[in-house]
Amino acid sequence: MSDTVHDTAAGASNDAVAARLSTLDRFLPVWIGIAMAVGLLLGRLVDGLDDALAAVEVGSVSLPIAIGLLIMMYPVLAKVRYDELGHVTRDTRMLVTSIFLNWVLGPALMFALAWLLLPDLPEYRTGLIIVGLARCIAMVLIWNDLACGDREAAAILVAINAVFQILAFAFLGYFYLQVLPGWLGLDQSALDVSVWGIAKSVLVFLGIPLLAGYLTRTLGQRAKGRDWYEGTFLPKIGPAALYGLLFTIVLLFALQGDTITSKPLDVARIAVPLLAYFALMWGGSMLLTKALGFDYQRATAVSFTAAGNNFELAIAVAIGVFGVTSGQALAGVVGPLIEVPALIALVYVSLWARKFYRERTTNPDDTSDDTGATR
Repeated sequence: MSDTVHDTAAGASNDAVAARLSTLDRFLPVWIGIAMAVGLLLGRLVDGLDDALAAVEVGSVSLPIAIGLLIMMYPVLAKVRYDELGHVTRDTRMLVTSIFLNWVLGPALMFALAWLLLPDLPEYRTGLIIVGLARCIAMVLIWNDLACGDREAAAILVAINAVFQILAFAFLGYFYLQVLPGWLGLDQSALDVSVWGIAKSVLVFLGIPLLAGYLTRTLGQRAKGRDWYEGTFLPKIGPAALYGLLFTIVLLFALQGDTITSKPLDVARIAVPLLAYFALMWGGSMLLTKALGFDYQRATAVSFTAAGNNFELAIAVAIGVFGVTSGQALAGVVGPLIEVPALIALVYVSLWARKFYRERTTNPDDTSDDTGATR
């Protein structure tokens, strides 16, 4: 395919995506901004709201927030074509690249940025390092889907992150907060994290919607066929993912609204390394996958998986170890405040950058997703 034809096809694909976006999708950054503002106002104005939200917890996360996360995750995982995962798992290069980005480069980059930009704020610095260790297992599926990335690849990479999270989080926390600072002559912190606590978080926020999505896909296709499932059923449940996202954002910011609004300068200090992290991780991942010859769909899945973080786990760990009013907990809460708009912006950058990547050619009989755009 010539460059001209490739650019024309990619441009047409992006135009098709934009033309078919619902009002909710098209103005998503606006809705997210409103959800943040509503949450902050609720947390600031309603006395006792944070205590009420935290009264019942699931895996160290507020029950209402847990419900929002599950609603957000289910439709995306119901879209995954589980019978095609074998094609993804055979792509060893993609799997190795994702593991390197998530578990070697990501934590190291956040460690470096935290020490470089917050040398005088040890609590916030520790909180950011914890955020860097909590690799994304939830919202990345939303961002990947909006950017027309490979759903099956994203599902596999999220599952790998979940397994590594259980096995490696406590060890990496010990390494980056105690061992490495000691080697470099820096201040040391302690992180006492239960492996079972991490496992519970992963099982709740990934395991439940993953099982529900798999059963829905399997039973739905078996009963009425793939055409009905993808053409009729999925469009009906699809908006629930974004409703769940907005609901979760409102509750997250309501839970910490008073803390955030009472310390604007601290929030700004924490935001700087976070913005640098998201830009460097996503941009570096897109450039690396481009250099390695990945198609757009898998490059997008790898890059958003590398850039996103599991802020639910990071907040839960920071609160559990250092307390709900700690600087570490505030750093965790500021995470989604910066991550959500930053990655939404990167969705648009990704769609623009699509013209610079080759399109998938391995499945010529399966070149469109349920939005009608070339995948």
